[in-house]
Amino acid sequence: MKFNSFVTLDRSKNRKSHFSAPSHVRCKSIELRQNYNVHSMPIRKDDEVQVVRGHYKGQQISKVVQVYRRKYVICIEREKANGMTVHVGIHPRKVVINRLKLDKVRKKILLRKAKSPQVGKEKGKYKEELTEKMQE
Repeated sequence: MKFNSFVTLDRSKNRKSHFSAPSHVRCKSIELRQNYNVHSMPIRKDDEVQVVRGHYKGQQISKVVQVYRRKYVICIEREKANGMTVHVGIHPRKVVINRLKLDKVRKKILLRKAKSPQVGKEKGKYKEELTEKMQE
């Protein structure tokens, strides 16, 4: 039963929103979230990721070799049973970023994104001091 009238249950609309969602948002591991105060980050070549869904999921951390933004595919390195390394194409939604390759531009992005939630906390109708006074 549907309670929220702003959410649709229509399959075609849900598929459309899923497949037309922006490609720049990717999940990060909990440690990276705590270090940088950022929930998501665009994925790039040379980042280290862990596959969390699908056939290739496991504890092995792999390096991103290629990124196809248009096809929504990232290629990671995997070892075959005989020891050879091969490139495997995976959807970016199925991975979690474990280590970022930082450069000047990426550091600026992290600082900007980490600063924005703090600005929102200062805004608001009431300050903490006022709420404490009101409760007394």
